Amino acid sequence: MATLAEPAPLTARSDDRFFLIMALVMMAVVFTGFSVHLAMGRSTFARPLVIHAHAVVFMGWIVLYVLQNILVNRGSMALHRTLGWIGAVWIIAMIGLGTTVTVLMVQAGRVPFFFYPVSFLIFDPMTVLTFAGLSYTAIALRRRTDWHRRLHYCGMAMLMGPAISRLSPAPLLMPWAYEAAFLPALIFPAIGMIADLRRTGRIHPAWWWGIGVMIGSILLTNLITYSGVGEAIYHAVTVGTPGASIPPLAFPPPPGP
Repeated sequence: MATLAEPAPLTARSDDRFFLIMALVMMAVVFTGFSVHLAMGRSTFARPLVIHAHAVVFMGWIVLYVLQNILVNRGSMALHRTLGWIGAVWIIAMIGLGTTVTVLMVQAGRVPFFFYPVSFLIFDPMTVLTFAGLSYTAIALRRRTDWHRRLHYCGMAMLMGPAISRLSPAPLLMPWAYEAAFLPALIFPAIGMIADLRRTGRIHPAWWWGIGVMIGSILLTNLITYSGVGEAIYHAVTVGTPGASIPPLAFPPPPGP
């Protein structure tokens, strides 16, 4: 999302169409992934209120991201900046709800069976925090439109993991289901690099920073997961809950027939 961006000269906005198209592609991936999950009976609307709030807030961000790119394409920069302030606050709600839902699922012992419980506990908040870091950096660089929109794009790509996971045969990818969900998200900034090469003959450095942060997030997630730190966090979160009886590095049993 091009949150809080200042008006840019025409030369800096020559790739507006690319970012709008890719925003629509990302929205399609997200909605397809979650719709397929619902259609196959793997999800249900009969869930606690906090789960619905989580869904509304995260799906709302996707819509806001697309809308902001539409506004940039139309030159509606005043409304774009106004919605940008909403987006800056929206991210805080995403961090809070994303972390809360993850913790509740781990405590209830309801982690998807193809993820290690401790991995799920670490990678979900880490993903949202990485997204937030890229997005807030983009906001800080809002006067540098070229950096601003590319870092926002990388932040958005970081959120593709859950949708990709729902479109993949995750049980068949064990024990690499996490990596199989999040590494394909790097395809999106890679497409941005190729688009830059075609338009300008060079790769903008923002892509390297964005991809570096995304890869660093994945590596840090695994480092924490398979260390004493991850185990300590897991036990601290699950103490006194059903999740405490589930080993942090053992796959939960698959659901029954």
